[in-house]
Amino acid sequence: MTEHIVSSYDEELQGLAGSIAEMGGMAEDLFDQAVQALMRSDIELAKKVIAADREVNALHHDIEERAILTIARRQPMAQDLREIIGALRISNDLERVADLAKNISRRTLALKSDQFSKKLLVGVEHLSQLGLRQLNDVLNSYGSRNVELAKEVWDADDEIDSVYTSLFRELLTYMMEDPRNITMCTHLLFSAKNIERIGDHATNIAETVHYMVTGNPLEDFLRQPAEIDKDNKAEQD
Repeated sequence: MTEHIVSSYDEELQGLAGSIAEMGGMAEDLFDQAVQALMRSDIELAKKVIAADREVNALHHDIEERAILTIARRQPMAQDLREIIGALRISNDLERVADLAKNISRRTLALKSDQFSKKLLVGVEHLSQLGLRQLNDVLNSYGSRNVELAKEVWDADDEIDSVYTSLFRELLTYMMEDPRNITMCTHLLFSAKNIERIGDHATNIAETVHYMVTGNPLEDFLRQPAEIDKDNKAEQD
């Protein structure tokens, strides 16, 4: 971020960035704890995640109010405007990540510990590790404004989608083999979908980071020039 004549303006922008970093850390912790609660059937930890979601919501509301106030008072342009709009977008994605972590914890509460089969949890654990890595990497890309790391996160989304599809089929097979697995597998399917959606939000943040730094959409940057020319020609026709 560039320095401004009015120091309070810099403080407002830095304050927004700091709050996004704080919110990202909170969302990442809730996601990690939600997965741990699911893996261990830890009811108390699941309840803690559900309760902590309110703190993320409060910070999200605070970021929105401050961002809107800064736009109204400072009338930012170019890089400054992208920073503020980026903070708004990223806070929305992080709020959804926390909501999805809460949803995973609710699934833990719905399952009884004696229902857990460790072999059914292996795929979910692997998917969650990928999701956690994506979220951690994209938050680091925001903190350092690293567009290369943001692109790596964007590219890696296909891996999460592939693992989710494989897990979906595996759990369906278990359900067909033994009807007693249906209840547990259903909850695990919903949990897996929540994890896959967290990966999507990490991808959204990666796109926002790229836009904040470069001013260009990440999708356009990654597409082949021939594809862009073809789309532009179609719009002209």
